Amino acid sequence: MINLTRRNLLLGSGALAGAFMAPSLERVRAWAQDLPFQPEAGAKLRLVRPTPFVDAEVAQFAANAKAFTEATGVPVQVDMEFLDDLQPKAAVAANVGAGPDLVWGPMSIPQLIPDKLLDVTDLAEHLGEKYGGWYDTPKAASTRDGRWVALPLIVLANFVNYRRSWVQDAGFDAFPDSTDDFLVLSAELNRMGHPGGMALGHATNDANAWAHWLLWTFGGKLVDEDNQVAINSPETKAALEYMRELYPTWVSGTASWNDASNNKAFLSGQIAYTNNSISIYAKAVADGLDMADDIEHAYYPIGPVGRPTELHLVMPVEAFAYTPYPNAAKVLMAFLMEEPQYDTWLDISVGYHTQTLKGFEDLPVWTENPKRTVFRDGSARSLHFGYAGDLGYAAAAALADFIVVDMVAAVALGQQSPQEAMLQAEERTQRYYKV
Repeated sequence: MINLTRRNLLLGSGALAGAFMAPSLERVRAWAQDLPFQPEAGAKLRLVRPTPFVDAEVAQFAANAKAFTEATGVPVQVDMEFLDDLQPKAAVAANVGAGPDLVWGPMSIPQLIPDKLLDVTDLAEHLGEKYGGWYDTPKAASTRDGRWVALPLIVLANFVNYRRSWVQDAGFDAFPDSTDDFLVLSAELNRMGHPGGMALGHATNDANAWAHWLLWTFGGKLVDEDNQVAINSPETKAALEYMRELYPTWVSGTASWNDASNNKAFLSGQIAYTNNSISIYAKAVADGLDMADDIEHAYYPIGPVGRPTELHLVMPVEAFAYTPYPNAAKVLMAFLMEEPQYDTWLDISVGYHTQTLKGFEDLPVWTENPKRTVFRDGSARSLHFGYAGDLGYAAAAALADFIVVDMVAAVALGQQSPQEAMLQAEERTQRYYKV
């Protein structure tokens, strides 16, 4: 059962009516019989997932869950929580040993509580062999110490969303691909009354994505290849100095933005660009807004490092080790990622979700509408959030503590100089990376 009472859906309800495709029950039953593990007698599952930004996606998820229950006899209750609340609630459930059987949410969870999660190495290797292998960053986010503790269900690709006509009015044919031109464009857009804006608050997805891109594209890093704290550097200072120039071109209020704020600002015409998934465009299309045709998407600009340095957001699904139904949990996780229900779900998500298995890279969803195409590349282009060190508890804790976001925000808002902000970030990081 999908619980839609936790939050009103962002899009109109029309997408829920007939948008989904029910999987073939006969095919699903045959698939379930061929699995090497079978659900426990009397099994029932509860899964917690994020509230949706695209209605049709959750409708398809519900259709898949219903087909799974009809084929296996295992009831599945699906509850939804706001994305920013999922990680702390998962940690509480793991510590008390009670709560949902599975959670689908932020990429920090498998690194924060790996010993509290069910080992799914056999399942991950099976799917990898069947569907062309896993992309590196989703795999890294879902493994610890050589074992899979989660399946990287999707990547929530986070790219630049912009108004084509306003960018062209500012003198650019398309969104610039260098940080120098990005700054020029931002100043001109602001002068024209069309400022940009990205989240400077504790937005799990949007703020972390762009703030890490900013740091990395100037050569900065939280830790080096030996996991030594390296945030206090000339490269980080250059990124923060750049931010001091960029921030005055932005709309006011970004310091308090969460993961929904930039969607609202863009769709109300307050900003010319932001970073986000494709949900802004999907909302504009679903609501028949005139601006839909004017919305375009672009990769992040490239700075002094001379190569892409993007952070796209792996969203794994994991089962808690305390579940009384580990086999049923594995069967559900496998079902969610098997063709054709997985590719149907991606297709109906209209680019909101990006595949983590290479075998799904050529789906028509990525090319039938060119506005979606950049989102196809999220898994392949992304660095992992522990860059340039290793993933693990320290990297996940630093991410969850918003160290990079807070450092950038403090400089943007004039609360600290770049040197002061770096020193504070260094001290905070050392709490997790013991020296």
